[in-house]
Parts: sequence; structure tokens; C-alpha cells
Amino acid sequence: MEIIGTGLSGLVGSRIVELNPDINFTDLSIDTGFDILKPETLESVFAHFTGNVVLHLAAFTDTNAAWDQKGDKNGLCYQLNVVGTQNIVNLCQKYGKHLIHISTDYVFDGSKDTPYIETDIPKPLDWYAQTKDLAEKLIPNNFTIIRIASPYRAKFDLKIDLVRKIISKLKNNETCKLFTDQITTPTFIDDIALGLRKIINDTKSGIYHLVGSSSQSVYEMGKLIAQTFNFDQNLVQPSSLADYLKTPNARPYAPNLSLSNQKFITDFGYSPKTLIEGLLELKKQLI
Repeated sequence: MEIIGTGLSGLVGSRIVELNPDINFTDLSIDTGFDILKPETLESVFAHFTGNVVLHLAAFTDTNAAWDQKGDKNGLCYQLNVVGTQNIVNLCQKYGKHLIHISTDYVFDGSKDTPYIETDIPKPLDWYAQTKDLAEKLIPNNFTIIRIASPYRAKFDLKIDLVRKIISKLKNNETCKLFTDQITTPTFIDDIALGLRKIINDTKSGIYHLVGSSSQSVYEMGKLIAQTFNFDQNLVQPSSLADYLKTPNARPYAPNLSLSNQKFITDFGYSPKTLIEGLLELKKQLI
């Protein structure tokens, strides 16, 4: 099996490659001499590619840096997330390839009281989220959009995810002040990698939430991490998103990013782990 991929050297993409060793991935990245902002560098690869699937993960994901660029269509966030995505869409349409586009839970504003489902209308709050929403709108209905949320894994030196950041602080006996009023859906990256394999094998079109099977506050997540790794739970202390949002120049955060993965489970027969299940597996991998 052959697949063209973008962003395959990142936090999520590199694990997809690791857990699917039988797939021959063609990595279109700056490291391999390709630039999604220069589609002419990609043209020959698409022209000679005999596979059917293109996996698009490349994105500007530094949300704080994105906020500094808000409204700037010449900024790298907009260019990579919107213009780069349009370039990939154009090539997939030209050469008849099925695009699997990776998006994010951030496209929602968090005002809903129940978990978001795929038919809910996005209302992005910050610039990163707005560019990812704009990218989604570029994806034709016959392609696939996969939303992921709060991805974490056992090992990756180039970028630390929230779970490993909390583990590191607790390991050093540092206090972690975490929001009690912000709900997230942490997703074990191994489940993203294995779940995507299901989609690659059966390329259904439309939107899917490939996310973990539990949602909880960031504070509760910290408590579970401390409990699982036998750290001092008193180091995990409550703080308030509502209070933070009252501070000057606060970047907007969605209070509820609980996503339902039921559609994915029903259509593909794969159930991602809950947070506690993911943490236990992560603990095994770290030994």
C-alpha cells in the first residue's frame, strides 16, 4: 500500500508511520524537499503516484503564535492551514486521489452542554481555529475530514503534549494549576494511528471525530495522571478558565471541547481508549 502524506514528521504523523510499517509513505515535507505552499514541488509526485489515498496532517499548530498573527492572511498560520490545504485539495482533484484531511476540536466554541457531533456547526474562537475551520470548508464532500483532540503519546522529543507536560511537572514535584471548568477529550495517538488505518482501508467520505472515549476537565485529567503514575495528587490544584478569560489580552478558549466518537465507532468498528486506558498503556510504553 502506498500513501502520500504531509506532516508525517510531527507529533501525530510520525506515530502513524511507526504503527503502520507495511504502508509505503511518501512524505511531502520541507525535510524531504517539498513545500505545500509551492504546489509545483508536489506536482510530479502526484502525477506518478499509483496509490489512492492522500493523508494531510501538515498544519501550523502553535495556537499562541497563531493568536499573534490573528487576521493576517499573509502569516504562516493562514498560509499553511488554508492556502496549503487548498493546494493539496487541488492536486487530489486533478489526479483523482482521495483526501483524508486532519482537523481539530478547536473549530467549536465550547458553548454546547453535550458532546459535539459531526453535524454540529463550527464556531471557531481563535485564529488557529478559524484557519482550521476555513480549511475544512475547502474540503469537497466526497473527501474525508477527521477531527482529532488533545493528542498525547509516550515518546516524542520534538514536541511535548499536554499529558507529558503534566507528567514532567509532577515528576519534578512542581505544582500544576489546571482548569476545572474546561472540558477536553484527550486522545491516545496510537488510537489515531490505528483508527486512521481503518479509514484508509475503507475510505468513507464525510466528517468523523477520531477522539478518545472519555471527556473530563483538565483538572480531572491532571488528577488521573497523578493517580496513574503515583505522583502526589495534592500537586494538582484547581484554577478557573472563567477567571483567566477576564484577564487583559486573554486568548479565547472553548470551555467545552467534549467530542463524541460514536459515529466513528459505528462506521469503522474501532473504539479508541478512554483517558485512563490510554494512560495505563502510555505507562507501559514508558517503562
